[in-house]
Amino acid sequence: MSDEFIQSLFAKRIGGESFGKDTRVYKFEKIKRAKAEAKKTHPNVELLDFGVGEPDEMALPLVVEALKHECAKSENRGYADNGIDELKRAVVTYMSAVFGVSGIDSSTEVIHSIGSKPALAMLPSVFINPGDVTLMTTPGYPVIATHTVWNGGRVVNLPLKQENGFLPDLGAISAKDRKAAKLLYLNYPNNPTGAVATPEFFASVVEFAKENNIIVVQDAAYAALTFNGKPLSFLSTPGAKDVGVEIHSFSKAYNMTGWRLAFLVGSPLVISGFANVKDNFDSGQFIAIQKAGVYALNHPEITEKIGAKYRRRLALMVDVLNQCGFSAVMPGGSFYLYVNAPKRAKRKVEFSNAEEASEFLIKEARISTVPWDDVGSFLRFSATFAASGNAAEVKAVDEMKDRLMALNLEF
Repeated sequence: MSDEFIQSLFAKRIGGESFGKDTRVYKFEKIKRAKAEAKKTHPNVELLDFGVGEPDEMALPLVVEALKHECAKSENRGYADNGIDELKRAVVTYMSAVFGVSGIDSSTEVIHSIGSKPALAMLPSVFINPGDVTLMTTPGYPVIATHTVWNGGRVVNLPLKQENGFLPDLGAISAKDRKAAKLLYLNYPNNPTGAVATPEFFASVVEFAKENNIIVVQDAAYAALTFNGKPLSFLSTPGAKDVGVEIHSFSKAYNMTGWRLAFLVGSPLVISGFANVKDNFDSGQFIAIQKAGVYALNHPEITEKIGAKYRRRLALMVDVLNQCGFSAVMPGGSFYLYVNAPKRAKRKVEFSNAEEASEFLIKEARISTVPWDDVGSFLRFSATFAASGNAAEVKAVDEMKDRLMALNLEF
């Protein structure tokens, strides 16, 4: 079979006959290339990576030990299908203890997933037909939007503006789009802005969803990583369980990156539909990993310890960035700082967008960030930079300060 023949058979959703021939270079590839070039040209200068979007540490030893223990049990060797009851019951206890959400039925309102990303990828297969709409906050994590389009649907972006606290303006959605919409994707605490939702906002979301017959998908990957009081769940809002689900990840809350474990909780009908689609994609996560997840959920103090580290690091970063001319404020949650990108630097170098500013910081200062130009021009700094202990954290942030100061950034 010739390559030409194979090329003609690619699905249109991923480019059809043009698959692999797109010459555009996307921002994350540009960042990767710029980092590689910086390391090559300055091999003896450490690259300070503030762009990493995942925890810098592995899961705590007791969680790892729980996995080791469960791996050795013969009863854990089989398929998990749509999850073990022990994990579902642990979710009920966890949601009550951490978020104050009670009344969850473990048998019908909880299901696990092999990570949050597959869950978001599958949900459009549950609800989206050709012509249907997904309302998508932007900037944001694009997976549910990608699969909406792949299912023949349409994506309506809801801009997250600084002046609105990075919350979407639901009132600005047209009547046509409200009528066609089936899914509303939210993500709070938010990646990349670090913004948190309020009880009032979630109440307005429930009202909006009921008025327009729309299902809410609240991506709660960072829900337990909040810095101002008790973490807030969408499901703590009266009526929320009637209109949607919340997705929780073990990656961010428990440093279980790569373990691929998450759970959905909420509307029993949405859970049932998801279970039907999921059952045709996978046979469940390894039971030993689920049981390690049970241990984690039963110890929410692990997340509190992790959150304290991020809070400490973010406070250091806010102080330093403001000294360097940025307008940084402590986020309500997540481990991100979202700041306006500079407009120029030393030698009067001009930046037309955040992407150009980000590449400049890598090349000139060996500082890596993530640019966002969806709604304004911003840079995302992450508190997950590599550093072991308080002294190393201070050293890394101070080094960032010295390098940024030398650039004479202007805003």
